[in-house]
Amino acid sequence: MKDVTFGQYYPVDSFVHKCDPRMKILFLVGYLVAVFLSADFYGLGACAVVLVLCVAFSRVPVRSVLRSIKGVLFLIVFTAILNLFFYQGETTVVIAGVSLQWGIINITVEGIRFMIFVMCRIFMLVMASAILTLTTTPVSLTDGLESLLTPLKWIRVPVHALALIMSIALRMIPALMDEIDRIMNAQRARGADFSHGGPVKRVKAIIPVLIPLLLSALRRAEELGDAMEARCYTGSQTRTRYKKLTFTWRDPVIGLLCAALIAGVVLMNIYLPPIL
Repeated sequence: MKDVTFGQYYPVDSFVHKCDPRMKILFLVGYLVAVFLSADFYGLGACAVVLVLCVAFSRVPVRSVLRSIKGVLFLIVFTAILNLFFYQGETTVVIAGVSLQWGIINITVEGIRFMIFVMCRIFMLVMASAILTLTTTPVSLTDGLESLLTPLKWIRVPVHALALIMSIALRMIPALMDEIDRIMNAQRARGADFSHGGPVKRVKAIIPVLIPLLLSALRRAEELGDAMEARCYTGSQTRTRYKKLTFTWRDPVIGLLCAALIAGVVLMNIYLPPIL
């Protein structure tokens, strides 16, 4: 669980770290739009170049960013298998004279290409989200989100409460990961085995972990509520912030980069022949 990077902040002095959190959130949204607009590998190639630039200018170790894939590895593999076996293509794969087709299962060349395409798309989505959380503190992230959602206050949406919930959730993720690791070590010391046996046995072995984890989460929530009440927290709209969010010269740069990426992907879809 320590390999999961979502919600963890990597402190370092970099170009990406110094950008305004509001612009980083907008950049992530624009990047996701560009990835989903990509109709073939040309668009994904452009998105990959931008992703490499973001990792390079964030100065976050590549290993730390790649660890975020472990949390969705099952989803990537499951999606790849479905697309590989059930994608409706025209050219069936033949290996050593044997056609890879059994009933409704048909492995085609188009299916293999589409499987790789989907895997690359999910990989980029997870990596971009990981860079945002690794380069932005939970407080800055929630402040930026609350600032972007300010217009919703006009229709009486509790923006501040939503931002507070997100901030608490991001802070609780690393704490719960440490708690899971501590509970599993304690269970192993009592003879529990989490790595051997069939799926049913492994699920049964996880139950003694989930119950104390739930109790620990409830205890942490109660302690947090008591601490907020002791500090007279009310969540009123008149609350001020210690740090004010300000745009710098870096923010228009990443904004233009995001706009150029989306425009480039659209133009590639129109003028370049598809290779998917």
